[in-house]
Amino acid sequence: MTIYDRPFGRALEDFVVGDVYKHWPGKTITEYDDHLFCMITMNHHPLHTNSYFAEHESVQGKNVVVGNLVYSLVLGMSVPDVSGAAIANLEVESLVHRNPVFHGDTVYAETRVLEVQESRSKVDRGVVKVETKGFNQIGVEVCYFRRKVMVFKRDYMPQRQRPYSEDVWSR
Repeated sequence: MTIYDRPFGRALEDFVVGDVYKHWPGKTITEYDDHLFCMITMNHHPLHTNSYFAEHESVQGKNVVVGNLVYSLVLGMSVPDVSGAAIANLEVESLVHRNPVFHGDTVYAETRVLEVQESRSKVDRGVVKVETKGFNQIGVEVCYFRRKVMVFKRDYMPQRQRPYSEDVWSR
């Protein structure tokens, strides 16, 4: 019998400059998703929540998904592949919204490794610099950002634990 423990994040040694992670799955952003995010974050701009306003008084002619929701989704898509085992997210160096996202669009994401550096002060960690791009369902880039993430070296990664015994299949 083989037991598979799904990886969630990576150790410093797993990152190679130039590697690309194609995150899965994508997410279709509904009107409800956008409105809920706007209300939670108190962004009440009518471009996001008022279809009459968007149709008659905006450049786009229809509701636009709030940019921070797009960024949050693209960042979230990268977590299992990049920062799921991170010590800390250190910095978002840049964030650019390249094109609008509309209700009903599906967003996908990919991340490329830019730099990998061991810590000079602590032997158990290092910093990884990555860039991430979000795309809509027709391949148009909608979001771009670079960030730095502090991660453990493999030998220092904490063991994942479960709140129950390991013999659940032997019963």
